[in-house]
Amino acid sequence: MALMITDECINCDVCEPECPNNAISQGEEIYVIDPNLCTECVGHFETSQCVEVCPVDCIPIDPEHEETREQLVTKYEHLMAASA
Repeated sequence: MALMITDECINCDVCEPECPNNAISQGEEIYVIDPNLCTECVGHFETSQCVEVCPVDCIPIDPEHEETREQLVTKYEHLMAASA
């Protein structure tokens, strides 16, 4: 499952640099997460780093992009191969 940032985002800038896949970027009004790049930090960390640092808890699982852990691992492997 990819994560998403809700409109409760306060644009504090702490989540973007924590993302190992560069899935987080500044949107029109708030930060956004690209579901094609988000692996919930699978392959990098035990927990989602953006969720860990978010001071307002505005980063839930995106119900429109549900993925199993195996799918996240496959996505991680594909992203790492593409960046090599």
